[in-house]
Amino acid sequence: MDFPELAARTRRFSHGAPRAVTVADDGSRVVFLRSGGPEDPAEALWSLDVATGEERLVADPRALLGTDEAATPAPGERALRERLRLSTAGIGSYALDAAGRVAVLPLGGRLFRADLVHGDVVEVATVGPVIDPRPDPTGERLAYVTDAAEGVRRGQLRVVEPDGTDVLLAGEDSGVTWGLAEHVAAEEFDRFRGYWWAPDGRSVLAARVDESRLPRWCRHDPADPESPPSSVAYPRAGGPNAEVSLHLLDLDGGWVDVHWDRETYPYLASVSWADGGPLITVLRRSQQHGLVLAVDPRTGETQVHAELADPRWVEPIPGTPAHLPDGRVLVGGELAHDGYDARCLFADGTLLTPPSLYVRRVVGRLPGGGGPADLLVEASEGEPSQRHLYRVRTTIGGGVDVRRMSATPGWHTAAVGGDVLVVGTASLDEAGTSWVVWRGDREVARLRSLAANPPYAPRPMLVRVTDRRLPTAVLYPTDHVKGTRLPVLLDVHGGPGHQEVVAARSAWLERQWWADQGFGVVTIDNRGTPGIAPSFEKAVHRRLADVILADQVDALTALAGKHPDLDLERVAVRGWSFGGWLAGLAVLRHPELFRCGIAGAPVTDWSLYDTAYTERYLGMPDDGIDVYGHHSLVELAAEPVVDREQARPLLLVHGLADGNVVAAHTLRLSAALLAAGRPHAVLPLTGATHLAAGGVSERLLRLELDFLRTRL
Repeated sequence: MDFPELAARTRRFSHGAPRAVTVADDGSRVVFLRSGGPEDPAEALWSLDVATGEERLVADPRALLGTDEAATPAPGERALRERLRLSTAGIGSYALDAAGRVAVLPLGGRLFRADLVHGDVVEVATVGPVIDPRPDPTGERLAYVTDAAEGVRRGQLRVVEPDGTDVLLAGEDSGVTWGLAEHVAAEEFDRFRGYWWAPDGRSVLAARVDESRLPRWCRHDPADPESPPSSVAYPRAGGPNAEVSLHLLDLDGGWVDVHWDRETYPYLASVSWADGGPLITVLRRSQQHGLVLAVDPRTGETQVHAELADPRWVEPIPGTPAHLPDGRVLVGGELAHDGYDARCLFADGTLLTPPSLYVRRVVGRLPGGGGPADLLVEASEGEPSQRHLYRVRTTIGGGVDVRRMSATPGWHTAAVGGDVLVVGTASLDEAGTSWVVWRGDREVARLRSLAANPPYAPRPMLVRVTDRRLPTAVLYPTDHVKGTRLPVLLDVHGGPGHQEVVAARSAWLERQWWADQGFGVVTIDNRGTPGIAPSFEKAVHRRLADVILADQVDALTALAGKHPDLDLERVAVRGWSFGGWLAGLAVLRHPELFRCGIAGAPVTDWSLYDTAYTERYLGMPDDGIDVYGHHSLVELAAEPVVDREQARPLLLVHGLADGNVVAAHTLRLSAALLAAGRPHAVLPLTGATHLAAGGVSERLLRLELDFLRTRL
């Protein structure tokens, strides 16, 4: 079995691997999802008893449904999975109570409750298909959002009482949803939730989303002409956003509105409610200023705990804000004054982490610190291709001690609860991610992986080049003979917030396959990508095209100086989503270097993309200077072709069911290319979303390979 087929069968070697790992607050058990083997797509819920180190199957989707087939998610749950970039079957997500004794999960639109102590799993009756169910912290009640059903409107927030009574907590007419994250929150701020239980389980903090002002975009699968088109509200750049408000809903019917200046700060970027009262982060539409607010759950009034400001955009750190045990509020953001250029943590304005540490995420609290706070964070220091775990300990006297906890090179993540720490490690030396369960300094268990082993071990050569020290990687064919000149495949993404050059083997498996087809494969993290410093990321503000493409070209030229076997007379470029836009831009702007390109799901006209992402980097469309036109592939493609030999071919690939980058992007680019007489081909993917998941993406590989071999 060759790589494309094996990758398709195993979902790129992820079937059978543990994921979505969480730890009960008391450290008694570790809960995770894992399918039954390397070719089993249906994920089940598992629990590991920390005391014994034994794993137990809690919920098998096929057993729960009484069928050999995994359930098809309800439409709302499917949309949530799309935002989460989940292409798994079976149980896609679950939620725990505070003690980790109860788990609830949606399956095929139905709601199931699992007793993690005794192992019982029961179905809970609901009035309609279920989205994002969550138990209250006590495990007594369950909340969920409904999908559309007969007599029930989509977006109702409901609560199931211990006696099975199903109570409507909030719901309105069509156009308004309760308890769901709006498009830009999930797609651009990584806020996938729309409601949060109070710690005592007696009230819910819920988001109300009114999309009535948004334009309705119609989607239809041309391959199924009998199916009716669907209409979705889409927040197009420069246009209106959904109106989002927060409300405290008591289970006895009480209602308190949360007050902040929603006209000035329309984006609700984050919400947390664990210790103390709720904490929220709100941003201006330009995202150049934000507030961290504490909410009084009795009155809904808010108090400013911190301000976030940057002339380009602010970027809060995941896992913040949060209450610390000593009453201070933990906030994450940039430190960009007095010569500093870092992403740091602060507690009520006091710096907690050194500027040398690029903080990526706050995982949670570690036990046994003996001081006001003992935090576990994921961060990079010096080498952006690696992510490590750090303990940040603050002392009663105000001092801070920072210690790295992960020893081996690689890409580390973690989950923590009670005195138990679970560490996931991916590296260039091993396939997949290994999960080790620690209690204190003692390893107590490892989560079994049933995933297939890839057929080879890629060895990318990681190096930083140019005076900007751009992270890059080069892969050669396995049997490469030094001195043999190779055509070059520049495999790109390049988008802000997205990193490709990482010390994890999974990032290089497909690229090694490309190399083994006879290419020198190159990947470059240009300015705008994370892991180095805020100034490195924000250099692209309002000039994505110029900065990013210049970095790609400069780095490629520098690598050719170090690797003489890279033949810059035969260069192709390939990318998806933002990378698809970058691939099209490279071919159209630099035909003297790039002989052909593959643009998958490209954003070709930024005025057709969403508000929060586009305006963050390009500003508003009517700001004066034609930034949007300068970044438009459609306008670039429409320019007259002066030299026909410099009109390089493009292969455009797009899923017709893509709800993130709609297929209109590719169709408009194709029309402009055709009108200008530029060579190109369009490959429509019937029924495929932005993920182009499963066998579809893998089977594309051979078609793409044929295209590149013909053109190079």
